[in-house]
Amino acid sequence: MDQHLEQEFEKHFGKSSGPFIHSQAPGRVNLIGEHTDYNDGFVFPIAIDRFTSIIGKARTDAKIRLFSTTQNQMAEFSVAGPVAKDAPKWSLYAKGVAEALRQRGLVKTGMDALVTTTVPIGGGLSSSASFEVATGMAILAANGKTLDKVELALAAQWAEHNYAGMPCGIMDQFISAMGEKDHAMLLDCRDLSRRQVPMKDADMRIFIADTNVKHELVQGEYQARRNQCERAVATLKKKFPTVKALRDADLSMLENCRLEMDPTVFRRGRHVISENARTLQFADAMAAGDWSTCGKLMYASHTSLRDDYGVSCPELDVLVEIAATVKGVYGARMTGGGFGGSIVAMVQRQAIEALTAAIDSQYPKRCGKQASMFATTAGDGAKLL
Repeated sequence: MDQHLEQEFEKHFGKSSGPFIHSQAPGRVNLIGEHTDYNDGFVFPIAIDRFTSIIGKARTDAKIRLFSTTQNQMAEFSVAGPVAKDAPKWSLYAKGVAEALRQRGLVKTGMDALVTTTVPIGGGLSSSASFEVATGMAILAANGKTLDKVELALAAQWAEHNYAGMPCGIMDQFISAMGEKDHAMLLDCRDLSRRQVPMKDADMRIFIADTNVKHELVQGEYQARRNQCERAVATLKKKFPTVKALRDADLSMLENCRLEMDPTVFRRGRHVISENARTLQFADAMAAGDWSTCGKLMYASHTSLRDDYGVSCPELDVLVEIAATVKGVYGARMTGGGFGGSIVAMVQRQAIEALTAAIDSQYPKRCGKQASMFATTAGDGAKLL
């Protein structure tokens, strides 16, 4: 393990006997399939080479102490009974995971742990899920326990719902726990079945540009979209009783119900239904190495998220517009919850320099700030190191 991390740990917790635990879980970027997960739909993420790492040691009591180098703050709590939902706010993700594992009878022993991350916070790359999954793996290791990664992902999602107060879908935790190197995961959010699709081209890179517009995932807006989707389903169900979620409808069914729907609700439904179709087409195109089709679907996805779902913002739109002018960029779109965060682009390796230069030159002039950028390939999910 990195000697610097050992020294940082000892600075906050002192020297102690016993082996170090080192867990690591990646952030993610979703190539396509946005706001479909909580509609029983399809998503297509990869794990990226940015990680949350937990370096810790088991304790002899039930106390957990976490020091976040990002927040420069310590959080303490006990797993002897139900875990309190108290401050600091960032610790709620870890506390929720600890409580989910405690309820499963897997946690009795606490730990001291240093939390570090290279996943941009608030960039739409799921720093929260990577923190949750890495924390869960470390707590399990401290207790000498293991847990199926599907169950670990579900425990992390439960933490986000019940402690962080974000009613997220399952995608982020699933890909952070179970990503595969050089593959994207086609995940069916209804039954949690998944297919790993190889990314065959060695010259293909996934390029991420962060607007540096920070969204505390705008919870009210997110919940409003969920409510609008549920209203669309309720209207569809009156004519089409088999529709349990927007995943079960097609555009002709939606059009059939248009006059009974609020126009905004109709547009929200149109995005989700069309995005599900795009996601399945995208997975097939990637499997065939058809990058041109993948790119067209990405641009169509961004347009739908901007116009029908209303979750883009001017900075995201500008980054997509800039990317579209650079030779060697197949496609680009906003990724994540929206209202800020990042775009994702599929780019030929040799085009990375030109794309970076174009964004560095044009984005500050148009938006008054710098973007943060990096290129990545699909990586592995969570692991103990």
